[in-house]
Amino acid sequence: MNHAAQQYIDLYQQAEAMICRHSAPVLNALRPAAIEAFSRLGWPSTKVEAYRYTQLEPLMEPDFALNLNRLQMPANPSDAFRCDVPNLSTALYFVVNDTLLPATHHLLPEGVYMGSLRQMALERPDLVERYYGQLAQTETDALTAFNTAFAQDGVMLYVPRGVVMEKPIQLVNTLRSEVDFMANRRLLIVIEAGAQARLLICDHAAAGARYVSTQVTEAYIGEGAVFDLYDLEETHAQTSRLNTLYMRQETNSNVQISTISLTGGHTRNTMQIALDGPHAELNLSGMVIADGEQHVDNHTTILHNAPRCVSHELMKYVLNDRATGVFSGLVKVQPGADKTISEQTNRNLCATSTAHMYTRPQLEIYADDVKCSHGATVGQLNEAALFYMRQRGISEAEARLMLMFAFVGEAIDTIRMEALKDRLHHLVEKRFRGELGQCKGCKLSEK
Repeated sequence: MNHAAQQYIDLYQQAEAMICRHSAPVLNALRPAAIEAFSRLGWPSTKVEAYRYTQLEPLMEPDFALNLNRLQMPANPSDAFRCDVPNLSTALYFVVNDTLLPATHHLLPEGVYMGSLRQMALERPDLVERYYGQLAQTETDALTAFNTAFAQDGVMLYVPRGVVMEKPIQLVNTLRSEVDFMANRRLLIVIEAGAQARLLICDHAAAGARYVSTQVTEAYIGEGAVFDLYDLEETHAQTSRLNTLYMRQETNSNVQISTISLTGGHTRNTMQIALDGPHAELNLSGMVIADGEQHVDNHTTILHNAPRCVSHELMKYVLNDRATGVFSGLVKVQPGADKTISEQTNRNLCATSTAHMYTRPQLEIYADDVKCSHGATVGQLNEAALFYMRQRGISEAEARLMLMFAFVGEAIDTIRMEALKDRLHHLVEKRFRGELGQCKGCKLSEK
């Protein structure tokens, strides 16, 4: 076992009582098996196929601080944060590092819960125990095992059967510390049969320190439920963001997932979505804009476990400077999942000769009568289009910007929240122009 993993195994053994004391029995019950699994797995190396182009050990080598004693953060983001997405009225919640702050009262529909996972586990342990850790692959995935061992609290969104939430929920995660810091976040989402909800997650990081964040999300989407999940990353080059999503969709459910990486350092997004009931539909889209030494790895698995399900996946990357992009996408049609319709597309643009893109689309079919396709391209800016635009008086810099903006537009247009879609078009243009240092709305990023 190398030092990068052993230091956390030793830390857990020394601080286990403190970790459990500041959590809840439902969460604590899974820790022994989780730390045992992590001790066996360690941080995956590039010898592991799923991490062939993403090295975790160097990211975890530094001595990061953890808030295991759950000290209160002195920040009040609700006083500093102002959402500048026009016409998008959201119920705002804030997490600083890995602590959910007390929320301004939001008038949520009856029965809806949006708050501390630990608190819900204490008040309704039967509900949390029914879902927590049931999808997460703790025995086989090192990041999931590590997060399960160390996460003491988290956020839970629970929408009861038949409840339609008109107002989207916005969860703002901010990393903020005077020293190098690690945050381990947990998110549990339960959307019961016939319910509808939308969740926007915004990740930010204040300057002045190195950060590592791990997050494991488990999402259960019930029969006939509709759920939108939007994940926006705007951090900085000293941030390592390691996110894992497990989702189960039941019969006739409809899900939209959009992951957007605008600025950051080292990002790994792992998504595994299982379509477990007939006529479930998934739309999964992603957009990456990376430059400098930025590294973004999206690793997706879509499991068609039931007949007559539909999945559409679109991932687009624009890489500049020495940035590295990785996409590995598996669509697996299991036996009995007849009449499946699935389309997977990965399009990549390397704007410089020093940028690198590694792509591996995969399709496995074990059922009959299906319509499935997958493909990937890696290319550079169209020189003929550049020449055509230059001939009409457009500068080369502006022509390049316009072509890159048009390239990613298709991914943005999959978003089903019009105000968010409009705002992202604006943010992406600013990003290409080099004007996006931090999220304009998040004043914490400026402190």
